[in-house]
Amino acid sequence: MHALDVDWDHPTDPRPGPRLDHVRAYVSSAGADGYLWHGVPTLLLTTVDRVSGRAVRTPLIYTEDVGRFIVLAAAHGAPAHPAWYLNITSHPEVRLQVGPAVLKGTARTATRAERDTYWEAMTALWPAYDDYRAAASPREIPMVIIEA
Repeated sequence: MHALDVDWDHPTDPRPGPRLDHVRAYVSSAGADGYLWHGVPTLLLTTVDRVSGRAVRTPLIYTEDVGRFIVLAAAHGAPAHPAWYLNITSHPEVRLQVGPAVLKGTARTATRAERDTYWEAMTALWPAYDDYRAAASPREIPMVIIEA
């Protein structure tokens, strides 16, 4: 399936629970409710599921640098990469909702130099990323750069 054939306007949301509540609040309020989550900025990343071909939406903490959005595929330190990261390795075309703005983008794994540049910014936002990195070892938590 090509990303152009994806129904971006009707994505699959997380299973019932806090993440679904976050996504629904974010979408229904155009980001006014949900953009800040526990005091940190979040975006909604919509990827193309590598198996089903459906659009799938995930809330993520992010930082931004000159129109580039930076997120981590931390999965709370789980031993495997999160599904959304595996999706972008198959289909790098994504959609973002950042507050009220909805943007098209292309996602890629950060280079070593980019990881070195942005890791501290990400842990300044969410210090638990350092704990997730330790728990995930030997898996390296991917950093993803999204060009919008």
